Amino acid sequence: MAEASWPSPAYNDRSVTDAEYEALSARFSDDGIYGSPSDAAVVTAAAGLNVQIAAGAQASVRGHYWTAGSTPFTLPVTSNSSGQTRYDMVVLRLDRSTWQVTAAVRQGTPGSSAPALVRDTGGTGLWEVPLAQVTVPNGAIAVTVQRREMYVGARIRPATSSALPLFPHRGEQAFETDTGRLRMWTGSAWATVWAPTQSVTVDATVSGWATSVSSILDIATGTAHLRLGTWERTGGTVSGATDTRLPVLIPSQYRDPTRSQYAVAYITGAKVGRLTIYAANSDRAGQVWLTQHPDISTDDFVLPGTGISWAVV
Repeated sequence: MAEASWPSPAYNDRSVTDAEYEALSARFSDDGIYGSPSDAAVVTAAAGLNVQIAAGAQASVRGHYWTAGSTPFTLPVTSNSSGQTRYDMVVLRLDRSTWQVTAAVRQGTPGSSAPALVRDTGGTGLWEVPLAQVTVPNGAIAVTVQRREMYVGARIRPATSSALPLFPHRGEQAFETDTGRLRMWTGSAWATVWAPTQSVTVDATVSGWATSVSSILDIATGTAHLRLGTWERTGGTVSGATDTRLPVLIPSQYRDPTRSQYAVAYITGAKVGRLTIYAANSDRAGQVWLTQHPDISTDDFVLPGTGISWAVV
């Protein structure tokens, strides 16, 4: 066959066969049910040796739309007198002899695991998508059903952090071109799936303190790792009864939303203090304070522990 493309005025006057349509449209949509695992099951056990297909179910199989219709219907399951349990699969089946998608039961072999689905390539044969696994014990008069639906996913859209896609579907992803982050819509919020590791210097200017070693915030996927620096007291003595702010400020996008973090600090003269890194919901949001400490004199150093981490939402 020579090089070709379709649909095109130069190819069969824009007409395409069913096989050509499948080749064109199979990757327009993932195979599977429209919806999510939180929806009701598409297949449930019915009375006797039957399974029921839920009304209103919709799916895509190799670019072909399928709907269960407005009323539920049942599929029969073959009886089992083999002496061993049998596992069947309920599938959506594209039959290329008719180019119709229908729900069907693929019978398994007693004593074996569930049968492999048929996934013929080319313009003939069958293509099956799983809906459920059916357990048929020996001599059973009823069956049990385990969900096996696959769901149609969503594409990854390019976007910016300030203009993420409107009306996203659960599972939809967006790549932020300005931050390099991969985000996913959970159904209620955008979550970070992956983000490039970056380091941010979080020093600030606070009267009475000088930074001797800078504080660094390392951001990895979904996690902030704070490596606090060291500071020298350049102002007057700070009473042990007084909280004192240190020259650090966590950027707003990297603050824990509700939980403040704590660390131990060593202070000149073999003394110990406690640091608080305040959460976003505090009136000291993102600031670092010495909240428990002895008196601190001019020229004393504060040397905190490192390795403080929290989740970044």
